[in-house]
Order: sequence, then structure tokens, then C-alpha cells
Amino acid sequence: MPNLDEIDRTILRTLQTDGKISLQALAGQVNMSTSPCFRRVKRLQDSGIITGYVALLDQKALGLNAQAYLQLSLIDHKEETIQTFDRFVQNEAQVIECASITGSNDYLLKVVAEDAEALEQFIMKRVLRLGIISSSYTNFVLRRTKSSTVLPV
Repeated sequence: MPNLDEIDRTILRTLQTDGKISLQALAGQVNMSTSPCFRRVKRLQDSGIITGYVALLDQKALGLNAQAYLQLSLIDHKEETIQTFDRFVQNEAQVIECASITGSNDYLLKVVAEDAEALEQFIMKRVLRLGIISSSYTNFVLRRTKSSTVLPV
């Protein structure tokens, strides 16, 4: 982990839970004046530790009531196949996370949809019709017991 002191860690923990906190309130949380706090936040941004700020949305409030994890294997590992798959993943809004993994599969995708039927349609008509998937295994999420974007610092 980079050379972070306790003030940096407190700034990071605070911003992870409240990205809209005012600089003045943040400075108060870390017990320093606004200018030095601003410089620390700027340094954390410039170093790439803070990569951006986002609004976290409620899946269900948006009507996205179904979620699944897809484990996929590609037909081969040629550059063209991997590029085709990577382009597909980047352009599909329903894919909210994708990781290249070890083990018997090549990729793990986290996918959201309105309901189970919409998930099935996405898998059958979008993913499998790519023509580059040799096998797939789907786990439908029944209930989420933890969902967090907060990293331990």
C-alpha cells in the first residue's frame, strides 16, 4: 500500500462513504484547516488513489430486480477473440463488472436486468450469440447479503 498516514486514510474512508461531503466538513473530520485538507485530497487524486466520484444508484429503484454471475469460457484465446469479447463487455450496459479469472473459466461477469426472463434473453440472445463462447455457467443471485464499494484503508 502506498505511503499513507492516518489523516490520508481518514480522508479516504470519509470520501468512500460520502463523496459529496464539503471540503470544510472533511477538514473538520480530519481536524485540519481547509487548505491543507484540499492539498491532501488533490495529492490523493493526482497520485491515482482517488480515481473519481460517482453517485451510487439503487438497483431495485431503477427496476433492475435480477442479478446474475456468468462464468464464461472462450472458444480460443486468439487476440481477435479476446478483443471481440472485450468490446462486447465494454458496450453492454447490463454488464456491470467483468474480470478475467483463473480456473476452468476465462471470465466472470456480473449482470443486471429487470427480471429473470430479461437475464435469460440477455444471455441467450446477446452473450451466447457472439459465437465465441465455448461454455457458460450462470448463478442467479437470490439475495445480496453485502454490497459495498468501500475498500479497506
